[in-house]
Amino acid sequence: MHALLLNLQAVGVSGTWDFYSAHICAASSTMLGWCTYNSWGNAKQQGGDDPPKGDSPLQKKSPKLCGSNYPLSIAFIVVNEFCERFSYYGMRAVLTLYFLSFFHWDENLSTAVYHAFSALCYFTPVIGAIMADSWLGKYKTIIYLSIVYVVGHLIKSVGAIPSLGNQAVHVVLSMVGLFLIALGTGGIKPCVSAFGGDQFEEEHASERSKFFSIFYLSINAGSLISTFVTPVLRGDVKCFGEDCYALAFGVPAALMVLALVVFIAGSGLYRKTPPQGNVLLEVCKCISFAIKNRLKNRSREIPKRDHWLDWASEKYSKQLIGEVKMVTRVLFLFIPLPMFWALFDQQGSRWTLQATKMNADFGIYVLQPDQMQFLNPLLILVFIPIFDLGLYPLINMCKLNFTPIRKMATGMILAGLAFGLAAVIEVKINETDMPRLVPKESLIRVLNLAENPVQVTIQDKDLFQQPVESFQNPAEYSKLILNGEQQSLHFTLQHQGLTLAFNYTVKEKSVYSLIVFEAEGSLSSRLITDLEAKPENGLAAVRFINGLSQDVNLTIDSKRFIAVQKNYSASEYSLLERDIYNNGKCITETGEFPLELGLLDFGASYTVVITNVSGGTVETWKSEDIKANNVHMAWQLPQYLLISAGEVMFSITGLAFSYSQSPASMKSVLQAGWLLTVAVGNTFVLIVAEAAPMAQWAEFVLFTVLLFAVCIIFSIMGYFYVSVDPEDLEEKEEKRETSSRGNMIGLVTQKTKL
Repeated sequence: MHALLLNLQAVGVSGTWDFYSAHICAASSTMLGWCTYNSWGNAKQQGGDDPPKGDSPLQKKSPKLCGSNYPLSIAFIVVNEFCERFSYYGMRAVLTLYFLSFFHWDENLSTAVYHAFSALCYFTPVIGAIMADSWLGKYKTIIYLSIVYVVGHLIKSVGAIPSLGNQAVHVVLSMVGLFLIALGTGGIKPCVSAFGGDQFEEEHASERSKFFSIFYLSINAGSLISTFVTPVLRGDVKCFGEDCYALAFGVPAALMVLALVVFIAGSGLYRKTPPQGNVLLEVCKCISFAIKNRLKNRSREIPKRDHWLDWASEKYSKQLIGEVKMVTRVLFLFIPLPMFWALFDQQGSRWTLQATKMNADFGIYVLQPDQMQFLNPLLILVFIPIFDLGLYPLINMCKLNFTPIRKMATGMILAGLAFGLAAVIEVKINETDMPRLVPKESLIRVLNLAENPVQVTIQDKDLFQQPVESFQNPAEYSKLILNGEQQSLHFTLQHQGLTLAFNYTVKEKSVYSLIVFEAEGSLSSRLITDLEAKPENGLAAVRFINGLSQDVNLTIDSKRFIAVQKNYSASEYSLLERDIYNNGKCITETGEFPLELGLLDFGASYTVVITNVSGGTVETWKSEDIKANNVHMAWQLPQYLLISAGEVMFSITGLAFSYSQSPASMKSVLQAGWLLTVAVGNTFVLIVAEAAPMAQWAEFVLFTVLLFAVCIIFSIMGYFYVSVDPEDLEEKEEKRETSSRGNMIGLVTQKTKL
């Protein structure tokens, strides 16, 4: 089984639990993801071994694919899975930026909602499992929940159309759509791959194993392609005058419609198993009864029992109680695991937001910030064969005891180091940010558009010690300390022996530019408001000051028309994609002239002054108000390398280890426990984002420290954990004598020292 597991791992999987489920499914003839089946041919029943009767007999001979032993039905399942994974990952890739840019939520709220959605996607598989195993069967569950899935996508896409309703309508439609998507994708997770396994006859085990390799390669393909393509649809295609989120969500919706159509098209070819009862529910009932029974029998006169689960013996069989005991030992080890997922799933939230503040120009291609997520499935494809065929055998040759617990702890350390690097990068990014203002603080600078130097003095303020030269590139903003929420300040300008005075009211937490210019033979000034923070999503901001004596109309990218009044009036800021803008036009009363702005870089803010019109051209002067993003996005590559390597060591190893430590009938329960660790991890992130907002670099450091602390706890737990073989434990349980209380059993288990 272990050899088969390694072979499947070498095929390559992506960064979510469903990829690892393949290893469990192909390595066992029991159950996958709560959908119970035995040898993929004979359904397992609690009451006996007779094959159940369903809406389609299990012995049905499906047509073969191209004369092989592969059922033709698996082609429909593989295509369905590719489309569904494209749909899910493509939608999720742009979700954080959708909240940030379309809804104009802040980063903390966007992160919280993103992780709330992710957590819901890992809670809802329980619903799908119960529906499949206890009510509808796998086939009907996939159909019904796929319809819910499609409806959710359609509602989500409609909610992204800017012209449809107001902000409240968009938010309501999007939240309803996300809830239905979470219900759909989570509900079908436990059943699709298991349903594919059902299609094979028992004698075709080798073909079944190869099917799972193909099945999960289709998942990789869907994930990898969608996380690269969907951000392009969002950022490079414009609709309604802005990023086309309607298209970015619409294409995944179309793929999900295609997935449903393809799956239904193969209906007549499928082998369908009927519902058979859900072992997860039985385990929960057993644990609940044991707790209630123990609380009811707290008298000292009642003899104690070896294990708290033995209090369920009055209602449940010795075999079930023994198997639950085995599972709870592994589930106890799962307690620290959510912290890894709390870091891992921030690739789609915090790391994407970090990428929006970086330089994305790779020379031949400008990468969208949400495209960086494609690195994870790509690196997983690369790392799995390297680790399984290279690193692990090399460690074994060195006689190092690299146990599964140590592999998982190493994966935690790598993820923590990745977040440590993210914190360092965040500090470097912040060097180009505007200073954070507190109450009674403002920022100011001087733009001297006159022909000679000007000395600027502000009453009671020790600023601008040196004269400001004509058209001098402005220095850093100077901080103004006010005596209240706003203050009237007295400005004095000294120019060629003349002294002029002006009064301006300055508000706290605001940024200003004092424009000094010559008008009608005298010196004049104007106080204008600047941007207080960098433009979001790597956009560039530009505004114009018209130094001409006539009004101008400006065209920047053939779509944006800006009217600026004469005599040093200033326009509002326009947000533009990072690009070189040399094809603009300036239209005045005297004619039309070309307007060249040059490069407007990532995250920068510019002021462009139109100084003169002569010789058929417009003379301009451009100043950089806020510095461009100077940390390249390539610096995120090391943190993606570390967290992807950590994922291979932590997630694949952890699921394989927990599988080996549980009885055959309880594999699905451990799948449930594993999924819940992911959900709890995402829940923790949204709590931190909303309840304890802090500087982003500090939050990265917090998660790093927490994961290292959890890693130490997990290592201690793992040190005292006694690895067992479930088959050996079952044999020992059967040899144990029953206790004096009814059919109460006393199991001698290899207990941990925890």
